[in-house]
Amino acid sequence: MDCGRVFKRRLLNPEERNIFSMKLACIRFSAPALLTLALAAAVPLRAHPVEGQIQASALSDAEIEQVRDARYVPANCVLLFAKFLDDRAQKIHDLYARPRQPGRETDTRELMEQFTSIIDELSDNLDDYGPRHADLRKALPKILASADRWSTELKAPPEDETYSVARKLALESIRDLRESTTELASEQDAWFKAHPPNKQSDEKNGPIDIPR
Repeated sequence: MDCGRVFKRRLLNPEERNIFSMKLACIRFSAPALLTLALAAAVPLRAHPVEGQIQASALSDAEIEQVRDARYVPANCVLLFAKFLDDRAQKIHDLYARPRQPGRETDTRELMEQFTSIIDELSDNLDDYGPRHADLRKALPKILASADRWSTELKAPPEDETYSVARKLALESIRDLRESTTELASEQDAWFKAHPPNKQSDEKNGPIDIPR
């Protein structure tokens, strides 16, 4: 039996197969060599589902359905993401406004991770709709007005190593969102001053991306 062929077919994805095929032309596989490659291939295959789980858990099924319903009106969908961020910020506030419950620090970390994931999705969509000149002039000021409040809520919990990294990343994502939104708002003001929207336009510029 051709062990190299079986290994390639069963363990590797299409991209890895191409790399594997080139290596087959250069070396002959002993059992130890196959075991080494199998362990190396297994590491990324085990790592990716964790990232996918974080993304998948950022929004609930009900929230994803809301995005699907609103995605053809970009401004409404952007505001929907802001609402989801408000909800996470409120949940973090509530965790520390009440007597401490078991698992509070873990819950805080998970909410802050969700915060970062949702902002990443929002930022990606703003990057997509900006060049397409979707009219977000009513939504962007609300994002900017909310950014300081979100930062305040995330800074409120006391220092704890359980969520210290998650908080740092979330605060950085808020900072980046504020900067990009400020720039986009300026660009939109200039664009729509030079290109007044058609009164018959319903602001539909195509669907917004559905969060992963």
